Amino acid sequence: MENITQATTSDDSDIDHVLMASVAEGYHPAFRQLVERHQDAVVGTVTKMLGNNTDSEDIAQMVFIRVWKHAKHYRPDNNFTTYLYTIVRNLVYNETRRRSRKRTVSTDQREDEHHLQHPSEDSARPDNTLLESELRGAIDAAIESLPENQRLAVVMRRYDNIPYEEIAEVLEITVPSVKSLLFRARTTLRESLSKYIDR
Repeated sequence: MENITQATTSDDSDIDHVLMASVAEGYHPAFRQLVERHQDAVVGTVTKMLGNNTDSEDIAQMVFIRVWKHAKHYRPDNNFTTYLYTIVRNLVYNETRRRSRKRTVSTDQREDEHHLQHPSEDSARPDNTLLESELRGAIDAAIESLPENQRLAVVMRRYDNIPYEEIAEVLEITVPSVKSLLFRARTTLRESLSKYIDR
């Protein structure tokens, strides 16, 4: 049983259910396949939620550790990704609350660190490269400033293309509430990024 994804079905959700059944039996190759299938999405989502730092990789690892530990309790009632993103949500929200209890670094210090890590090379880089880099940073900062639920909804929908129904299950709200969250988030993002949009 070298590759479980060669199971009798080609449906992604069914493949995940088959893999999880094997993980529940302690089958390590199935767990490796599950991680390979979803690690990019998990790392990307955690990074977008928490910012690009070493904590993001640690949290992403914790997500899969929980998948492994609780595999025997997994029930294939919904898509595996719903289950996975619910774990992501819980760990990310816990980390956000942990950070909020700590003293935050001042804006001035963050700017100083940014300039140290990204020295100005205006003369060596084309204008459009600078603008693209600046825009990416502005988008990341704008998303990071959104309230938790709005941020996760935006990341799941925009970057991971998760259906509204699944986002609703992960956030434990209704589909209309998801659409309302996304509308408010997009309005805020448009305002935050207005100077780039105007350009």
